[in-house]
Amino acid sequence: MATLFFDLDGTLIDSAVGITRCVAHALEQLGEPVPDDAALRRWIGPPLRDSFGPLLNDAARTEAAVQHYRDRFETHGWAEHEVYEGIGEAVLALSAAGHRLAVVTAKNEPHARKIIDHLPFGHAFEDVIGATHCGRLSHKPELIAEALQRLGLAAEGAWMIGDRLMDIEGARHHGMGSVGVLWGFGGEAELRAAGATRLVATPSELHGF
Repeated sequence: MATLFFDLDGTLIDSAVGITRCVAHALEQLGEPVPDDAALRRWIGPPLRDSFGPLLNDAARTEAAVQHYRDRFETHGWAEHEVYEGIGEAVLALSAAGHRLAVVTAKNEPHARKIIDHLPFGHAFEDVIGATHCGRLSHKPELIAEALQRLGLAAEGAWMIGDRLMDIEGARHHGMGSVGVLWGFGGEAELRAAGATRLVATPSELHGF
């Protein structure tokens, strides 16, 4: 049986509200103008420093923005999400079939664990691998490498499941198979261009592939 790495935002949960509100809060705290909703959604997926950095163009202000974001996420943002319909059933079915499951996300690991612990199917995941506070682990290739090490796996025995190009590119970096999910934030064109091994339109298709 394969080991399956699941992305979190856009794959297990629709976290657009929590993420965009926390980004807006961070920018407001720094006296920066808040972009429109479409622009704020671009923060969903990449590491926070990759998004705040080019906008603020100052290392100290970037770190301050990340901290402001995390402060609000700790109190409010972590709960501002909805679970995608059918994903819980799909995760439990894959676990029951004998697959090892883990979450691999660019979200701060303590926050990711807090979310997974509150999901009704969170117990199906063997581990949650997320970004470190300092940013040492923040990009998908590094996070996948950490997951493989923690679980004692070779890359050939694992698949990455996610909704953004970062998930697919991270899998390709390690020579892993990847599944692009079409209910998240990336879309079919992005996932195909990134080189997803397979695409699925609904959570129920995950068990079938």
